[in-house]
Amino acid sequence: MARANSSRVTEFILLGLSDKRELQVLLFTTFLLAYTMVLLGNLLIIVVVRTDPKLSSPMYFLLGNLSFIDICYTSVTAPRMLVDLLSQRKAIVFEGCIAQLFFLHFVGSSEMFLLTVMAYDRYTAICKPLHYTTIMSRRACWLLVASCWAGGFLHSITQTLLTVQLPFCGPNTINGYFCDVSPVIRLACADVRTTEWLVASNSGLISLGCFLVLLTSYVFILLTIRGRVPRGRAKALSTCAAHALVVVLFFVPCVFIYLRPSRTFPADKYVCVSYTVFSPVMNPLIYTLRSKEVKESMGRLWKRCRA
Repeated sequence: MARANSSRVTEFILLGLSDKRELQVLLFTTFLLAYTMVLLGNLLIIVVVRTDPKLSSPMYFLLGNLSFIDICYTSVTAPRMLVDLLSQRKAIVFEGCIAQLFFLHFVGSSEMFLLTVMAYDRYTAICKPLHYTTIMSRRACWLLVASCWAGGFLHSITQTLLTVQLPFCGPNTINGYFCDVSPVIRLACADVRTTEWLVASNSGLISLGCFLVLLTSYVFILLTIRGRVPRGRAKALSTCAAHALVVVLFFVPCVFIYLRPSRTFPADKYVCVSYTVFSPVMNPLIYTLRSKEVKESMGRLWKRCRA
C-alpha cells in the first residue's frame, strides 16, 4: 500500500500552446487583451441590463446571465494560462487539475443549456408572440436559468467522478494549457476505453444534442418569418443571426473535441482556444453591435456617468 501511494501522481505538467519564448510573450499579450475584453465587455452588459428598465425583457435577462457565465467560464482557464505563459515550469497539482476540469464542465455545460434556452426564447417570441409574456414570465426565466446550472452541475460531477476513480501512477504530461477530462484520463494506469466512451457519450452527446436542438429552432423560426413583411422579417433575422453566430463559435469546436472517445489531434489545444477564450470575447461584441436597444442603453449609461 505504501508503495502504491508513493507512486501516485501528485501533479501534472502542462505543455501549453508553445515552448518558444518569443511566441509565448506574443500569446501572453494576445490572451491578456482577450481576457480583459471578456471581463470588461461582459461586465458592461451585466451593468446595462441590470440598470436600464427598458432592457427588462426575457431576452436581455438571459443575455445578462450569459455574460456572467462567460466571465466565469473564461476565468477557469485564462488566468492559469497567462501565468504559465510566463513560467518555465508549467505544473498544476492533482487536486487543482481536478478542480479545474470540474468547473470547466460545470460552467461550460451550463452555457450550452443557457444558449439552448435563449434559442427557445427567440422561438417563442417569433413563433408564438401572443403567448410570449405568459410562457417566458420572470418566474419561468429564473426556473430555466436555475435548470441550466443544475444540469451543468450534474454533468460536471459525473465527469469528475469518472476521472477521480482512476489510478494515476505513470506519465503526467498534458499536451495543452488546461486540464480536461479526456487528456487526463488517458494518463491513467488502467484500461480507460470504457471510461472514454462514457465521457464521450456524456460530453459529446450533450454538445451535439444542444446543437441540433438549436438548429431545429432556427428552422422553425425561418419557416415562421418567411411570410412576414420585410421589416419584421429583417428584425427577426438580425436577432437570430447574432445568436446563431455565438452558437457556431461555441458549439462546433465543442462537438469536434468531445465527440471523439479515443483519438486526439495535435491541433486540439488550438481548437480549444476558440471556445475557452475567443467565443466569450465575441459574445458581447456580437450582441452589442447588432442590438440597437443595447447600444442606446449604453449611450444613456455613458451620459449618466458623465453627468
